[in-house]
Amino acid sequence: MKTSQHLIEFYNNYDEDNRLAPKHGMVEFFTTMRYIQQHLKSGERVLEVGAGTGRYSHALARQGYIVDTVEWVEHNIEIFRKNTQENERIIVYQGDALDLSAFPDNQYDITLVLGPLYHLYTIDEKRQVIREAIRVTKLDGIIFAAYVISDGCLLDEGFQRSNINVMKYIQKGLLDSETFAAKSKPQDLFEFVRKEDVDELMSVFPTTHLHYVTCERSDFVGVTSHALDIFKNDKKS
Repeated sequence: MKTSQHLIEFYNNYDEDNRLAPKHGMVEFFTTMRYIQQHLKSGERVLEVGAGTGRYSHALARQGYIVDTVEWVEHNIEIFRKNTQENERIIVYQGDALDLSAFPDNQYDITLVLGPLYHLYTIDEKRQVIREAIRVTKLDGIIFAAYVISDGCLLDEGFQRSNINVMKYIQKGLLDSETFAAKSKPQDLFEFVRKEDVDELMSVFPTTHLHYVTCERSDFVGVTSHALDIFKNDKKS
């Protein structure tokens, strides 16, 4: 990942390890874990790409699964290793979501991409991350990809909490004044997308779509600020 200094500085000063501890974070964590556990069987192997400080990886390893993880930011890796317990069958590698060449094809039953797509700003880079995730996942294995959804964030942070000034975002070019579509650059740290962006991204891949969480109801698709796309790998090696 072409990680910018903006992103490194952000995670060096952000309490990523406790992001999922508040009530709203617990909803995200438990919902994601519930879907992972629907598809994960005893003895299967997991790869988490962009693992942060390892909340999901540690939870799965403590349930007995073999987990490999990839994380770019050294600060996050330090905390990850500090939180690792002796009985966890888990390895953390410093690496790039865009290049998983250190990992062989068809290795993992479940691949988690729960962070990297937040911080990529071109469709080519995003597709490269998905392509690599598919490559290392077994045929019929399951891939989880997380996104930050623009309309949910705008409704929550802009109109409900008033944490952002919508007019200033429009003036800065971060929001389209007619469609309210979000625009982001690396210095903005997070890339905001809509469901149609996710559909376009995935349209070139040989996968079967399984779930779009938290929007199993089509009329709620744009309401969430965080979404999880879950799909099955149909690509043969």
